[in-house]
Amino acid sequence: MSDKKNAKKQESASKTTVKAAAKKESKQQKAKAPEPNTVRSNRLKLLMTIVARKKADYYTDLIQSFDVNMQMVVLAEGTANAKILGLLGLLDNEKAVIFGVIQEDKIPDAMSVLEEKFQTIRDGKGVACTIPLTSVIGTLIYGFLSNNRRTVKESKK
Repeated sequence: MSDKKNAKKQESASKTTVKAAAKKESKQQKAKAPEPNTVRSNRLKLLMTIVARKKADYYTDLIQSFDVNMQMVVLAEGTANAKILGLLGLLDNEKAVIFGVIQEDKIPDAMSVLEEKFQTIRDGKGVACTIPLTSVIGTLIYGFLSNNRRTVKESKK
């Protein structure tokens, strides 16, 4: 009989402990929950794309469709000399390097679309990679770079 009473007491104590832990966890989650007016920050990365110079406009428009608010196109030239280009059957070594700031959660979609376009567009070959940005000064700049108008509007108050 005493074993049954001890088992019931232990069961009751464990239920109480579980309930207390659940309440504590619920309070912690509520404390961590963002306010409805705050904007969730998203990490930014620098998207660097190297393409043929004559396709630069096409790729800047394509990249802009992924909420890339700021882009810079730098004209470049390949490093191979004319003799090697002729041997490889390549005609032109004029390139454009496109730098743009993109949100981290949009990178997988952007990279898959870029990869598809590199393979399917005639003379549209290219290379793309991302570099993490470790800090951005000011909420207005962050809001502009992340194409988050809500951040910019809230900061003006």
